[in-house]
Formats: sequence, structure tokens, C-alpha cells
Amino acid sequence: MMLDHLIDRIKDSPFSMSMLALGGLIFAVWATHFLVKELLLRGFDRLLRSTSFGKDESLRGHGIIGRLANIVPILVLLTGLRLVPELPAPIVQVVTNVSVAFIILSVSLALSAFLNLVNTLYYRRPDAGSKPIKGYIQIAKIVIFLMATILIIAALVDRSPLILLSGLGAITAVLILIFQDTLLSFVASVQISSSDMVRIGDWVEMPQLNADGDVIDIALHTVKVQNFDKTITTIPTRKLITDSFKNWRGMQEAGGRRIKRSLFIDQSSIHFLNQEEYDRLKRFRLLEEYLRDKGKELADWNEKLGEHGKESVNTRRITNIGTFRAYVERYLRTHPSVHQGLNLMVRQLAPTAEGLPLEIYCFTNSTVWPIYENIQSDIFDHLYAILPEFNLRAFQKAGGYDIQQGLAAKRGGEAPAYMEAPVAAKTPRPVRNTGRSRKKR
Repeated sequence: MMLDHLIDRIKDSPFSMSMLALGGLIFAVWATHFLVKELLLRGFDRLLRSTSFGKDESLRGHGIIGRLANIVPILVLLTGLRLVPELPAPIVQVVTNVSVAFIILSVSLALSAFLNLVNTLYYRRPDAGSKPIKGYIQIAKIVIFLMATILIIAALVDRSPLILLSGLGAITAVLILIFQDTLLSFVASVQISSSDMVRIGDWVEMPQLNADGDVIDIALHTVKVQNFDKTITTIPTRKLITDSFKNWRGMQEAGGRRIKRSLFIDQSSIHFLNQEEYDRLKRFRLLEEYLRDKGKELADWNEKLGEHGKESVNTRRITNIGTFRAYVERYLRTHPSVHQGLNLMVRQLAPTAEGLPLEIYCFTNSTVWPIYENIQSDIFDHLYAILPEFNLRAFQKAGGYDIQQGLAAKRGGEAPAYMEAPVAAKTPRPVRNTGRSRKKR
């Protein structure tokens, strides 16, 4: 009886009827949200986990379905809003406009998540590092959100989006200024991708921006380089077009890394080989063929000199530096860690105040940094240790210990073993002319 009376009173009161209908609508929206989020999405997620696609967190975590699911309660709200009696038209209009704007935003976020999923799947391809699409994905996102912004504004002000689009021609110059960096970066990304200038994983060197390491990300506006000290350098994409940089990919693809280092020989230790040194060096397996051929070549040359060949100053003779140079080249030719398919030579450079540079130019058969450094160090360890066999010395500036040992030798102590050169005689100090005659004693 009381319930019937209450219903009659509610029917007689339009305000009460509206509030009751509005409360039922709010409950229906909440119930729809609960069903979609808590039941349907969780059930769909469990079903997805049972597949190979759903077991991958990087693919399942983009949230495309979750963003689209937010639209369902809003559709219930828009449908039920028309059933609420006596609801003021301005309120209906405002709620409708906001709901439409929310739907547009949810759809644009879902499209953005879908593009992220496409990017993730693309980078699983073997050739993804050579042709990244992240820049194009970001351009597509900018277009999506730009269109979404126009549609959302049009929905909120309840105007046709064509009216807003018609006004874009007047602000084109402003938009170009705003998106100047984006446009330049987009053009740079297209050029980088089409000319295959940079790939993910390339070792690039750009000293002007303190970048020296591996490329770990290529985006629309920036390229990230992880330096060898594990710091990250962010390079504007357009800088790779306007500025010069070094890409070490060619070295990695060639399979060999260059060694270009010099031994500085003390020039005072260079001389012609005497017979004793010649016989001693013939014991070297690597020099046996060289000494035989070189000796025959010089003998034939000197024989043509006739009477002039009796004087040693007119003849050609084997030097210890030339023999050492031949030894180093043959040593590198037989070294198991030196790439024999790339350039290899041992040459003299112009003499300097630090000695005669004997440059070793070759390539290792590994491009891995630690292995390369070990090979290079092993080669020069051997060359420095073998120098005394040729009666050659590596140039080294005198240090405090050398001066101390030289002074000790001058005072009558023992000279160190490595100081074989005699100490130069002291030059007499010139007598200063004082303008007065000296008497002879």
C-alpha cells in the first residue's frame, strides 16, 4: 500500500521522476563499466594468455582493447540520457558533447596503441635495424592527434569540424613555425632511411656532439647513441644530414679492424750489417728467404761496379733497419690473427725528433674491441722484445732515472746495461774575452 502511494507521488513529481531515472542511468553506466572491465576484459585477457601471442608481455601490454572498452559505458550514457524525462536541454547538450569528445579521445589513444604494436612487431624482423619505421609511426601519431584535437574541439563547441578546417589556411604559417623541427626531422628521417646512412646497432662517431658508441634508437626527432662509457648521447635527427659523422659499419662488415701504429726507432742504432750479425740473423726462419734473395740482388749489383766495387762506400749493403722491416712484414703475413685479405704493409715515415717512425699498417681478423686490442698488444709486445736481436733501439726520451744513471756512470759507477753508447766528451768551456791580456804561465 505504501509502495503504491510512493510510486504515485513520484509520478506526480517530475523532478523526482527525473532524479530517479538519472540515478538508474548512473547505475547502468557503472554496471556496464564493471561488466566490461572486470568480467569481459579479464576473461578476454585469460583467454589471450593461453595463446602464443598473449604470453608475450611486450605485445599484450599495449592496451588497445582496454582503451576501446572505455567507449561502451559512454555509449550507454548517451543512449540512456535521452530516456531521462524533464532533463534540461543545456545539461543534455553539455553531457553529449563531452561524451562524444571522450569517445574521440579513446579512439585516438587506441589507434596510437595499435601503431605501437605495429612498431613492436616490425622490430622483430631481421631487417628492421636497417630500415626503422619509428619516425613514420610518430608522424602518423601526430596526424591522428591533430585530427583528434580538431574533432574534440568541434564536439565541445558543437560546431562542424569543417568550419575549423576552413580556418587552417589562415594559420598555416603559424603551424609551419610550430612544427618546423618536426618537418625537418621528418625529411631527415626519410633521407636517412632511403640512403641507409644509419642503422640500429651501428657504431657512429660524432666528436662535435660527444657521441662515440652504438645507435640504440632512431626516432623522428632524435637518434640515441650509447657511448662506450654507457652514457647516452641524444643527437637531433637532422644533424645526421647537416653535419658530418663517421659510421664504422663498413669496418664491421669487412670483418677486419685496422692497426695503424708506429715503432719509433732510435736513428743512432741504424747501421749496415756486419758478417757476424748477418750470420746470426740467418737463424730466423722468417728471414732465411729474404736474406738469400737480398744478398744475391746486392751481389749482382755490386759486381757491375767493377773496380769501384772494391770500396765499401760505393756498394749496396744490407741494413739492420731494412732487415727488421722485412722481418715485421713476414711476421704479420704469418700471424693467425691478422687478416690476410686486407691491406698489409710496413713502411717508414718521415723522421721526427722522436726517432724514425716504422709504421705497421694491417687489419685484425676480428672487429670485437677487446679481441682487437689484445691482438694489437701481442704484436707490439713481440716487436719491442725482438728489436735488440737487430741491434736496434726504440727511441725514448730521457727520464729522471736515465739522468741519474748517467750521472752515476760519469762519477765512476757502473753504467746501466741498456746504456751502451759512450758518454760524449765534455766540450771545453770557451774563454770569455774580458779585454785584459793574460800572462803565459
